[in-house]
Amino acid sequence: MRKRFAPFSRTLRNTALAAPLKGALDADGFAPANAWRNAKPILFDADWQGKNRDPHRQTEVRLLWSPNFFYLKFVARYRLITVFNDADPNGRRDKLWDRDVAEVFLQPDPAQPRRYKEFEVSPNGFWIDLEIADGALQHLKSGLQSRVHIDEAKKTWTAELTIPMKSLTQHFNPTAVWRINFFRVEGPTEPRFYSSWQPTNTPQPNFHVPEQFGCLKFDPLPAVKQRKKKRSNPQQ
Repeated sequence: MRKRFAPFSRTLRNTALAAPLKGALDADGFAPANAWRNAKPILFDADWQGKNRDPHRQTEVRLLWSPNFFYLKFVARYRLITVFNDADPNGRRDKLWDRDVAEVFLQPDPAQPRRYKEFEVSPNGFWIDLEIADGALQHLKSGLQSRVHIDEAKKTWTAELTIPMKSLTQHFNPTAVWRINFFRVEGPTEPRFYSSWQPTNTPQPNFHVPEQFGCLKFDPLPAVKQRKKKRSNPQQ
């Protein structure tokens, strides 16, 4: 009799893993480049209904965590880049989603299904952070940091976010399971490309469907090996 692996693989498809950050941050306060190798990539290239895959607009996401910060790295393939040219002095931009963005929706407390956080970043480094509660939007003022890079030869743009953990939850518990989803928007005018990791399956593009979020788990810190004490020689 064949073993059935479908339930296990389905769980993996719906679960994002954040790896613990090992070592210090770089000089700019971001995770060092070699740290991202420890994070398992999350890939998606279909629209918000799980249809119309476009490999030329594939998004890769990697996640890291420490007790004080949550780190994200987006690597986004693109066909065309469209961005705003104006923002607040700190880079914050209202209605950033009207141009190209990568997004993450985070729900640290699944017991409050209509409350979650929204973070967006654009190819030129503008960003927005929001608290969503029962459909109402509020500025989160998270204190996040962002940096971006565009590789025109490879037609990819990369964005990194460093988000203070205290802006996400008052008491971080790495054994807790959060809810999460990732999104991309690309294109200057409709029909734009609305891409989603976990499909929201709405008739029209809509990312604000928390019941369709996937799960986020935090990989544990490696156990610290204790040195064995040397046995004393009774003859000495």
